[in-house]
Amino acid sequence: MGALLEVLKYVLPSLVVFITAYLIIKSFFEDQLKQKEMEIRAIHKKDLTPLRLQAYERLVLFLERISPHSLLPRTTQVSSTVAHLQSQLLNQIRTEFEHNMSQQIYISKEAWSVTKSAKEQIIKIINQSADKIAKDAPAFELSKTILEYTIQTGSSPTDTAINFLKKEVDSYF
Repeated sequence: MGALLEVLKYVLPSLVVFITAYLIIKSFFEDQLKQKEMEIRAIHKKDLTPLRLQAYERLVLFLERISPHSLLPRTTQVSSTVAHLQSQLLNQIRTEFEHNMSQQIYISKEAWSVTKSAKEQIIKIINQSADKIAKDAPAFELSKTILEYTIQTGSSPTDTAINFLKKEVDSYF
């Protein structure tokens, strides 16, 4: 029994010193790891911020381009029919959207959802307006109906989406 106490006199303080040193070293390395992670995040954030801003810019441009006030003058042809104009409008929206799909990587899920919703609402407006008119009627009838609808509602879905994107960008700065 006496020998056991003699061994414990030396082992117990050594064990306490070892555990204390282990905890201090572990804490030190964890702090170093956190600091390195923060440095890496800061570097990535610095590199990512311009890309995110560019994505928001491109999506605002996309929304401006598919708004009826911008889309119709670029697409309307005097000699075309409602069916032809409807097809052209929908193709332009799809092409613009496909060109900007990669931007969803750099923006929030909510911003992407609002952007997609605006696109779908514009498509719905075009299709509903075209359904009210004979397919072989002159294209200007469809343009007129779409513009009258947007004037009646007071705002375009693209305006709502653009305002959302602007608020989100403002929240970053």
